[in-house]
Amino acid sequence: MALVGIAAAWPRAATAQKPPKVYRIGLLGCGLPPSDTTYGVAELIRGLAQRGYALNRNLVFERRGAQTHSDRHPQLVKELVASKVDVIVSFCYPATLAAKQGTTAVPIVSSSSSDPIATGLVDSLARPGGNLTGISDMAAELAPKRLELLKEVVPGLRRVAMLYNAADLGMTLRYQASAAAAQILGVTVQPLAVREPDDFDEAFAAMTRELPDGFFMVADALTFLNRRRVYEFAEAHRLPAVYEVESFVRDGGLMSYSFDLREVFDRVAGLVDRILKGASPAELPFEQPTRIRFVINLKTARTLGLTIPLPLLGRADEVIE
Repeated sequence: MALVGIAAAWPRAATAQKPPKVYRIGLLGCGLPPSDTTYGVAELIRGLAQRGYALNRNLVFERRGAQTHSDRHPQLVKELVASKVDVIVSFCYPATLAAKQGTTAVPIVSSSSSDPIATGLVDSLARPGGNLTGISDMAAELAPKRLELLKEVVPGLRRVAMLYNAADLGMTLRYQASAAAAQILGVTVQPLAVREPDDFDEAFAAMTRELPDGFFMVADALTFLNRRRVYEFAEAHRLPAVYEVESFVRDGGLMSYSFDLREVFDRVAGLVDRILKGASPAELPFEQPTRIRFVINLKTARTLGLTIPLPLLGRADEVIE
């Protein structure tokens, strides 16, 4: 009888010792392959951990980055599909587009891809259809406020230079939203389109020939990789600048007005979790950020010879000394 009891317990013991299912998530970016410290990834890891996923336990990342060469994205998508990822998380519009065109079987969660309707990624935020969902940015809504803040720092703001990656439709649309906001505020725009690192020299030369009153940069992999050149130019010419992403300010930029990165990627993690549990991305609405943060770098302000008005400092969510 004891042997029978032991034999009966074996199936239960085997079940109890069964290793957890390991989920594979493809991270697809426009710059270098996303590391744990890349824009948004640390926040994504934190959000997934809160939902029971841990790297190297029941979660593995397949990391791919086009290194600002968008023509590499289709091959990178093929590699992710071949590695049998359960979900692709894309970090830019070109990556999202390539993933959508490269697979109908693997769910895609998009972030930082601009307006998904304006770019043609989906027909409806409420019911995106296909295998794509994600977080939409709020360029059209945030652009006027960014320029208003810049105008508070520079009351005589009449002309603003705008730097953007013209090779990325998503970033071009974000520039256009900002340019439209400037026009409403009576500010003249100096467009500075770049497509590769060598184009930055011409952008700087154009600003040197006719120095603007302020500067705005659309954030993407190309501008991020060249951000220190931008900081150096702004410092050399005492040029006040506003940025789309908070990390630029922590890195030396003057100020940013942007969505809360932790909230956005917590919601990306939530979408990934729902998909891994069986939800169809076609029926998961595109979401929008709800928390916006205004951050000022006072050290940079002093370097530029600027005095930030006290009321503006009082409205900041964070002041970096």
